[in-house]
Amino acid sequence: MAADALILGIESSCDETAAAVVERGMVVRSSVVASQNEIHTKYGGVVPELASRAHMERMLPVIRRAIDDAGVRLDQIDAIAVGHRPGLIGSLLIGVAAAKALAWSLGKPLVGVDHVQAHLYAGMLAEATDRASNEATQVNSEAAGLFPALGLVVSGGHTSIYLLRSWLELERLGATIDDALGEAYDKVATILGVPFPGGPNLDRLAQSPGANDRIEDLPISRLAPTSLDFSFSGLKTAMLYQVRGVPEHPAHRRADSRYVPPPPLTDERRRDLAATFQRAAVRTVTLKLERTLDQLRQRGVHPKSLLTGGGVTANSRLRSELSVFAQSQRLALALPRMAYCVDNAAMLAGLASHYLNAGRTNDLSLEPVPTTAC
Repeated sequence: MAADALILGIESSCDETAAAVVERGMVVRSSVVASQNEIHTKYGGVVPELASRAHMERMLPVIRRAIDDAGVRLDQIDAIAVGHRPGLIGSLLIGVAAAKALAWSLGKPLVGVDHVQAHLYAGMLAEATDRASNEATQVNSEAAGLFPALGLVVSGGHTSIYLLRSWLELERLGATIDDALGEAYDKVATILGVPFPGGPNLDRLAQSPGANDRIEDLPISRLAPTSLDFSFSGLKTAMLYQVRGVPEHPAHRRADSRYVPPPPLTDERRRDLAATFQRAAVRTVTLKLERTLDQLRQRGVHPKSLLTGGGVTANSRLRSELSVFAQSQRLALALPRMAYCVDNAAMLAGLASHYLNAGRTNDLSLEPVPTTAC
């Protein structure tokens, strides 16, 4: 496959219908994302059946627009990439079916890509309008070397840490044992009465002028002393108690005990609790990154970079803290541009170029896999 190959990516793992055309594995010629927020807002979260129906309606228009925006013809595409795992099974089926149909009709290679792994690639993407920047990025990634790399995916469904020895070789070192970080954000937003989509709106609230991020002492999960796994359920429960009060436990009931309600949830307290939650949540992430780096170095592995991806990498505080962490540890930091933090097809198409160069393609028996991730 030529180094300047054009790859069409298709993404439908959850509630975004997306298509993109990527050149040379990094240059985004087009990226189209049709969000379903207007469909799911009244339910406070994604309804799988509604998401699948919306994908069916939007898939072909989104693909056509991606091709048109890229300024190419469909027969000029060199390969079709699709996210086939993990995700909502009904949503995945739509994208995989569309990719198979295109690959078969055009006689082009089909590449199934792990959605979570693709998030780690999102920081490599650059706009086609900035050619000089794209070429510099490609030189940096290939000549200066990114690997071995520390990888972090933080999204609504996943919070995981990886060791990457190449784009095709990765080892998961830690993952959430309960809520993913994005899920915790959404649930805490509901507790605070912040509208859907909860994560971005909670971040905006936490950035309000005068916000006090230390109004309460919220827990920072560590689990076992050497654990690299995450847990956000305790932090979420602590926030629930801050808003609704701590319920009296029957085993601790005394004749003189009584329920003490929490302070009133004023606008100022809601703002401060959002900022306090955000501080604790982000510190949990950086603490586990510090542990991971220490353990890898003890193994004789010295990462050169930190690759990040997932919807929560759009969070303002996390981006700031990751920048500080990477600088202090002398790691090159790859933070996705805001457009590529959310689910998108450009990251799939970009990563697929490395699969193509390695000869790793799929036939028409490729199936969607809802639960298994890298």
